[in-house]
Amino acid sequence: MWVEILSPTLKYSLRDLIKEKGIVIVPGVYSPIIAMMAERMGFKAVYLSGAALTGLLGMPDLGIITLSEVAMFTRYITERISIPLIVDADTGFGEAINVERAVKELERAGASAIQIEDQVLPKKCGHLTGKEVVPPEEMIKKIIMAVESRKSEDFLIIARTDARSVEGLEKAIERAVMYYEAGADIIFPEALESIEEFRIFAQKVKAPLLANMTEFGRSPLLSAKELEELGYKFVIFPVTTFRASLKASKKILEIIREKTTQREDLDMLMSRKEFYDLIDYYSYEERDKKVAEKAKNYFIRLREKNMT
Repeated sequence: MWVEILSPTLKYSLRDLIKEKGIVIVPGVYSPIIAMMAERMGFKAVYLSGAALTGLLGMPDLGIITLSEVAMFTRYITERISIPLIVDADTGFGEAINVERAVKELERAGASAIQIEDQVLPKKCGHLTGKEVVPPEEMIKKIIMAVESRKSEDFLIIARTDARSVEGLEKAIERAVMYYEAGADIIFPEALESIEEFRIFAQKVKAPLLANMTEFGRSPLLSAKELEELGYKFVIFPVTTFRASLKASKKILEIIREKTTQREDLDMLMSRKEFYDLIDYYSYEERDKKVAEKAKNYFIRLREKNMT
């Protein structure tokens, strides 16, 4: 039997954010604690990257991760935050019928949006060579299935096209227009190669647009302000926190190996107090004390009742 997860009530929906002025900066998160940190710092939405999640598991971003694993991490994250989570679902885990199940599982797990892309399996990172894309009609079937499978219209469908690197910019624009007309709520052009391409895409695709500012890829690293001026509504930084965590962990491991102690480098670490404040540690102790007191009072009353 499926057990529903009682997540915190969302403060607002992604659809609400689309209606607001300004661009929405969406950092990538790969664990609940990073998502909690992002919310605490004032970000309005977060993004669960397939690349970061497979990387966390020590695997490449080749569509290896399963729907069950993505749904599990989605639940872990949405249990701990009250801002929308966008979930990268790669190609939808198969054909249109697989997209139906993916939408149902991820919506039930608390996601606010699912992102699906038009690559051929096995998919690749969008900024690598050798990608292939499916015919547009296959992607449109997935979009229609996704729209018809969701329970709430506040669960958004993000259609990503990887056609720029395969068929050229104009074909990518043609696909994007079709995907939006088919019912996608947000369009995600992957691996555009210049600020001019970002500008042309926004001029020709009249839809809420999402830009990907992943590092070490084909796209120039534009600021959120620049992208807003170009006409983009969302900007994701999908793997940035993951890459930063790896770099920091590698550095501290080197220090421990070479110095055999970390005592001179504590400034590199989050303190116990900072971590406890982030997870609201003492509220757990307080709830435990209250329950213990109630249990104690219960047994006192029980003994008094048995004595009479």
